Amino acid sequence: MAAGRGRSRRVSLPGVAELLRPAAPGPDGGDQRQASGREKHTQKITVYLSAEELLDLERARLALLRYGAAADRGRIVREAIAVLLADLDACGQDSLLARRIANSYSASSDSASSTMANSNSASASRALDQPNGTSGSAL
Repeated sequence: MAAGRGRSRRVSLPGVAELLRPAAPGPDGGDQRQASGREKHTQKITVYLSAEELLDLERARLALLRYGAAADRGRIVREAIAVLLADLDACGQDSLLARRIANSYSASSDSASSTMANSNSASASRALDQPNGTSGSAL
């Protein structure tokens, strides 16, 4: 957008109190967050998905349509976020979101450690294969 058009690209973010507030109890007395539904949304984020994730999201949209619950992809994402955040508020460390993120973090850490260990052992093996500890490059 060209400068000087009078429209700011600056986004207002919620304050700490809004971010740290617990979810309001739902009508059944349990902790439930309500997704915003069909309204004008003034805040925006960009999320990058793999082709498989996008296909899964579209399959979910079509499944909901078959169940008589038409929803666009944005609505499905907002509902999924509301459900996961309510679970996080209610269950904390034992929530589905916390467990999945912790598991993916430990799996990626294990993978990185394994890759580094394999790389170090391969380097050591190559060094042992060279006569007199030279690097093997021609002089």
